Amino acid sequence: MKILLNNVAVVPVTGPDSLIEKGYLVIEGNLIKELGGGMPPDDAYDKVIDGTDKAVLPGLINTHTHAAMTLLRGYADDLPLMEWLETKIWPLEAKLTSEDIYWGTMLAVVEMIKSGTTTFADMYFSMEQVARAVKESGMRGVLARGMIGVGPDSEKAIIESEELVARWHKAANERILCMLGPHAPYTCPPGYLQQVAKIAGDLQVGIHIHVSETRKEFEDFINQYGKTPVEYLEDVGILQCGTLAAHCVHLSDRDIEILKKHNVGVAHNPESNMKLASGVAPVPDMLEAGLRVALGTDGASSNNDLDMIQEMRTCALLHKVSKMDPTVLPAYQVLEMATANGAKVLGLEGKIGQLAPEFKADMILINLKGAHMTPCHDILANIVYSAKAGDVDTVIIDGNIVMEDRKVKTIDEEEILSRSGIIAKNLVKRVGM
Repeated sequence: MKILLNNVAVVPVTGPDSLIEKGYLVIEGNLIKELGGGMPPDDAYDKVIDGTDKAVLPGLINTHTHAAMTLLRGYADDLPLMEWLETKIWPLEAKLTSEDIYWGTMLAVVEMIKSGTTTFADMYFSMEQVARAVKESGMRGVLARGMIGVGPDSEKAIIESEELVARWHKAANERILCMLGPHAPYTCPPGYLQQVAKIAGDLQVGIHIHVSETRKEFEDFINQYGKTPVEYLEDVGILQCGTLAAHCVHLSDRDIEILKKHNVGVAHNPESNMKLASGVAPVPDMLEAGLRVALGTDGASSNNDLDMIQEMRTCALLHKVSKMDPTVLPAYQVLEMATANGAKVLGLEGKIGQLAPEFKADMILINLKGAHMTPCHDILANIVYSAKAGDVDTVIIDGNIVMEDRKVKTIDEEEILSRSGIIAKNLVKRVGM
């Protein structure tokens, strides 16, 4: 299929000055064929999309979430992380069935598509159901089976991870990729992590892990091991595996050097970190050191949404006030974190995250016309500081139109909302809390 986007503001995210205020973009099959300013090539197209008063930009990339936790949205708010996990979240998760996880993921997928996310990195369990949801919806997913090394299912988690990679890695026209997902250094003993690192090397997949999310975690490792969580993970070989480290809120200067040394990608989750009062990650320092830092939402139970447009705004404002410097994290740099940097930390650099010839045709059209978007002195500033999820008009993933005029085309939104609502209510009844 050959698609033309015409009369559109093109935001390639290939540099701060790459904006084309009025231009075109051509999609052929699942790839971007060309883009530019002025008039498009005189050619035959299967579909022409009028981009008047709209901007086209790379699809947003959510580099850390737990999609099926949409079912837990609003269930256990206003608690510290470990109390939240141990007394509320883990007991409820123990009651989840694989079918629950399928519908919870579908609910997340609807929310992500409607707010402009085209790729997400997920860590959870019953990941076959998550893969099923990704395949059916047309999304792009990087999936990891969560692995808790101190639990009774530690070996089962390894087996299921290997099975996930065997069945789903590069499936659905390579829209699905797999990683290994050891939960965190505090839930995985050294021997277990060494085993996971070896398997990751054998399977040639990366690792997705929570790192230094809270001050307590950081201090506990200093007291128990005489080293930080990052130093611990380096010693057991986890950081050498093409690693995606979620959070990285509490880091020493040496930790940043170690992460840079091993080219570790960081998934920054500002809203979840704020809501759980985990702290403010040293993102400006990491970026200055040359680390690849992207954005994530974390799960909807600690955010409480999966809105990457809102996450961009929060990220920019949080670090400006944290540093007391309004020049920190300007609009383009934050947009880059949500797109091009997301591709880098997921091992998809050169494939998604930017609009350029031969890149995958993953993109969104944002409506620039509205009271909150007027006037438009600076398109990038309006996208980061003014846009809302409801401004996302069209979503294209792998060359397929997944949403058009705010209507999701690949899955039944109404059925998903209905089923997931019923499941969530029944889940709370089952757990008796």
